[in-house]
Amino acid sequence: MDKFSILKQYFGHTVFRPGQESLIDGILSGQDVLGVMPTGSGKSLCYQIPALLMPGITLVVSPLISLMKDQVAALLGVGIKAAFINSSLTSDQLQTVYQRLREDSYKIVYIAPERLASDGFIRLMQEQQISLIAVDEAHCISQWGQDFRPSYLKIVEFIEKLPSPPILSAFTATATAQVRQDIINILKLKAPLSIVTGFDRPNLFFDVQRPKNKMTALRSMIGARYEKSGIVYCATRVAVERVTDDLNAHGIEATRYHAGLSDEERRCNQDDFQFDRKPVMVATNAFGMGIDKSNVSFVIHYNMPKSLEAYYQEAGRVGRDGEKADCILLFAAGDITTAKFLIQNSGDNEELSAEEQDQVKKRDYQRLEQMIGYCKTTSCLRNDILDYFGQNHEDPCENCGNCKNAFTMMDITLEAQMILSCITRVRRQLGYYVGATLIGQVLRGSKDKRILELNLDGLSTYGLMRQESRSRIGEYIDFLDGAGYLYTNPQYATLELTEQSAKVLFQGETVTMPVKSPPSLEGLKKKGKKQFAQRNAAEESGLLTALKALRTRLAQEEGVPAYIIFSNATLADMASKAPHNIYEFLEVSGVGEVKAARYGEAFLGAIVSYEEGTGIF
Repeated sequence: MDKFSILKQYFGHTVFRPGQESLIDGILSGQDVLGVMPTGSGKSLCYQIPALLMPGITLVVSPLISLMKDQVAALLGVGIKAAFINSSLTSDQLQTVYQRLREDSYKIVYIAPERLASDGFIRLMQEQQISLIAVDEAHCISQWGQDFRPSYLKIVEFIEKLPSPPILSAFTATATAQVRQDIINILKLKAPLSIVTGFDRPNLFFDVQRPKNKMTALRSMIGARYEKSGIVYCATRVAVERVTDDLNAHGIEATRYHAGLSDEERRCNQDDFQFDRKPVMVATNAFGMGIDKSNVSFVIHYNMPKSLEAYYQEAGRVGRDGEKADCILLFAAGDITTAKFLIQNSGDNEELSAEEQDQVKKRDYQRLEQMIGYCKTTSCLRNDILDYFGQNHEDPCENCGNCKNAFTMMDITLEAQMILSCITRVRRQLGYYVGATLIGQVLRGSKDKRILELNLDGLSTYGLMRQESRSRIGEYIDFLDGAGYLYTNPQYATLELTEQSAKVLFQGETVTMPVKSPPSLEGLKKKGKKQFAQRNAAEESGLLTALKALRTRLAQEEGVPAYIIFSNATLADMASKAPHNIYEFLEVSGVGEVKAARYGEAFLGAIVSYEEGTGIF
């Protein structure tokens, strides 16, 4: 067999996606490789196909138990012998896997990085022929990455104990140039073939919104996506609990995931989400790296993440099947305070020296500033992300919230003068600068105890903007900061005046701020779930709906997530081609020989039933 035969026979495709063939050829020629490819671009095929063409076994180092289970289930589903080794296995199960390894029963074995330090596992691997080691989520090996995992450093130690060095391949979806170099250096990749296919995912729609009430806006957005599968990310466990309770109280079926839950509850809740029993998962960043659920159609960040790497990785869990999906971030000034608190109170990494820990924390604050910039920009959001990862692009994408929504220029010269004057007077009275929260309280005429104790209620600017909401004043301050009229001291989070502010206060400079038009979703708020269900049903009426119903039934019978049977993209292609025999069925993208043999009769029967109008399948 060759790579094309395997691509078609097992995975049901006839052409490779960008970067796949070159990486596969590199591995087959004995070369180490590094692949940086967007989520959903088929990174796993880059090591799965060589694994089937090479002697011995392929080890895949993977960070999460859930990812291993999904990947192995998918491989078994297409007839490839695979297994995983992690802490979820009982002692008897582990011994069974070890015995089958000795009997050469597997071609691909997924392994948790912690297992690489096990003496028993090392001895077993020293007896095996390991042709290839694939490192998934390879950015975890970089101490300067946003998701450093010390256990990944065990990879090199493990390899050095093997009788003969295997080919090394590393894959990730999110890595800046520095992190990519770290991956090469730390893994000791030898003259690797490095391919970066890009970070853009055109099927994803990005938006940043500043709703007055996040919870109300969140319910509206999820209601507009009735019966769709999605993830809501929160910064803290407390927020996860609050959001989950609110959604369930309003009839939205949601489950939760964070590190404070027991292992059993996390497993049950994840299964509820994976098997579509609960369409919405509310979670901290403890959930999801490498999640292989292909039908996630929206990710809403209830709070701003600490970095663009973290945001893009979490947002990238939607649209893995190539279907259109939404990535929406709900931003508020309080998110910045929360993010800084989380950075300041993050546990020290014992693998790093005190000096290195200080450098990492400084880098974290720099990343946070870039994340804040994304939330505040009025330019193309997609291009802002691509700029961060160093990818060239051309014109604005015309498919993000900033490109889609018109901006009107609002004259805020008077408001700017009030804010800058207030900062000046507070500084003069106290002898030091203060943060945005205190400035906003003074301008709104707050009776807060601290305001009164500091005698700030006697300033001429006290209460000057009492007619403005707290969030609106925050927007003004954010804009003045971004436009260079103010400077936020990162060490103390205080607002300081710049030379440019004098032009507004004393030289009559006009200040205009772009204001985004209300998002079109606001027009959907008054519509109920029934209307959205009818709309979605209309969009997917006919054969595709029938095929999805059959897939759901088969998935329930087999006890696997629906996308393990066939992805949404495969069903859409099947509905479009409407095959009538097994040969035509094999022409559907994503249908390989094993799945054709297993499911062909059922799906062909459903197509006939639909066309004959019997509705029986």
